Amino acid sequence: MRILVTGASGFVGGAIMGRLAGQHAVLGLSRSSRSDEAIRRRGGTPVRGDLLSLAPGDLPGCDAVIHCAAYVEAWGTRDDYWQANVDGTDRVLGAARAAGARRFVHISTEAVLWRGQHLRNIDETHPYPDSTPYLYAETKAEAERRVIAANCMTEFETIVVRPRFVWGPGDQTIVPEARAMVEKGAFVWLDGGRAVTSTTHIDNLVHGVVLALERGRGGEIYFVTDGPTTDFKSFLVPLMAAYGVALPDRSVPSWLVRPVAALIENTWRALHLKGRPPLTRHAVDLLCCDCILRDEKARRELGYAPVVTIAAGLQALAVAPS
Repeated sequence: MRILVTGASGFVGGAIMGRLAGQHAVLGLSRSSRSDEAIRRRGGTPVRGDLLSLAPGDLPGCDAVIHCAAYVEAWGTRDDYWQANVDGTDRVLGAARAAGARRFVHISTEAVLWRGQHLRNIDETHPYPDSTPYLYAETKAEAERRVIAANCMTEFETIVVRPRFVWGPGDQTIVPEARAMVEKGAFVWLDGGRAVTSTTHIDNLVHGVVLALERGRGGEIYFVTDGPTTDFKSFLVPLMAAYGVALPDRSVPSWLVRPVAALIENTWRALHLKGRPPLTRHAVDLLCCDCILRDEKARRELGYAPVVTIAAGLQALAVAPS
């Protein structure tokens, strides 16, 4: 197959490209020479462009597209999120279909279901919320809806894969964020780190995406996880220790921090302050809400099973060269 991957120089897209490059001709959407090199290192061929300018001619002979790119920053304007996550997805969908691609796999997130509440024992039938305070969740949900609406069983099949809390070698979010907070003396647990969460090792996500590409039913959504859940403290302490970072034991109750985060965030927007606020509702709510997902559908329909356990993934990080 000939496959285009968006977000190919990032954590998720790069891992997917590396897995597919040995068996398929893989193109990676690239916006810079630095991204070009990252894509080549993974065995792909760079295609210069961006989400909002992608045209059918940029996907010559492509059989499939795997759409990983998104605006995932912790802070930004509505336009930042909407243009990348909604308009960008629309553009990639249109270009893929016009170019004759037959399969489209969209990397989404459980956040499309989230408005700040616990998510417990959730499967793919759980409805979208009527509203959410998080721009990332709102725009990723709208993108997901459009991907599913674009499905056409006879000529263009669209499939959604939803991981949760993606981690592993090459992570560019969880570990750097936690390390930076520790270095600034700002790291604290919320509610003792007791919130329970599903997780998805990068190798398990890549495995699930490949299965979705090969076996996924058009118009369907699949959760992909590590299987067993964990609480944040039990997971993050050994994860960060593998990178030589010791997390402090300090903890504060979420009921105290949540209104503070809302006040800071509202003040930041009202005064048009530059940069990212020191505390956001999304960051606080993420660490104090349970998120327990069920991936039976992927196991049943795709033949999915995790290829890396949480324990094995953490052990591999601990013994990897620094």
